[in-house]
Amino acid sequence: MKILGIDTSGLVASAAIVVDDSLVAEFTLNNKKTHSQTLLPTIEQMVTMSGISLEEIDAIAIAAGPGSFTGLRIGASTAKGMGLALQKPIISIPTLEGLAYRAAVSDRLLCPLMDARRNQVYTGLYRMENDSLVCVSDQEAVDINEIISKINDLGQDVLFLGDGVPVHQETLAEKVTVPYHFAPAHLSRQSAGAIAALGRVYYEQGKTEDAKDHRPVYLRQSQAERERAQRLAKEAATE
Repeated sequence: MKILGIDTSGLVASAAIVVDDSLVAEFTLNNKKTHSQTLLPTIEQMVTMSGISLEEIDAIAIAAGPGSFTGLRIGASTAKGMGLALQKPIISIPTLEGLAYRAAVSDRLLCPLMDARRNQVYTGLYRMENDSLVCVSDQEAVDINEIISKINDLGQDVLFLGDGVPVHQETLAEKVTVPYHFAPAHLSRQSAGAIAALGRVYYEQGKTEDAKDHRPVYLRQSQAERERAQRLAKEAATE
């Protein structure tokens, strides 16, 4: 079984190929270039270097959101286009679940944090049970203090990872009352390898969709949508 993984949900652009239980190739860039510049060339180079053609792929696993609105749209349009052209199914992976899967060998509570600005994070809580990733608290967009309160209430040793960690590190240090740890650099950001590996699990469980049906998961409105809603509310109030 060959799974192509794509993750453009954050600053990292990542593509990978997993064959059965082996990560055959993974290209990851975290250099602030736009995903529209890097994603397709990365996939093309990975295919060339690995010797595995896109026609051989059984399915395309994509980090479906939440995350950067622009990044998710680029990833979704790329996955959909390839899926339709190659007649391959899409495996939609929740972004936070894929990020937690990076640390799937840990026996700690796993808390991925993605910076959502305005003191908010995209986050969820996970743990490994019987070699499977279990969702303790589903992914959501919340104030950083809300997820800290939830973690403290659970009272378990926790591992933080994601680009939200450096943004909120001082708050975590001040307010987390349980033992906590931060993932090392090579495990702390999104990875298409994790998306593809988890995609293989989803594929075997029959969790696929037709490429034409795939939609990103945003969890909240974009800034433009929020500003439009505020403007309309002000206009309605003055009428």
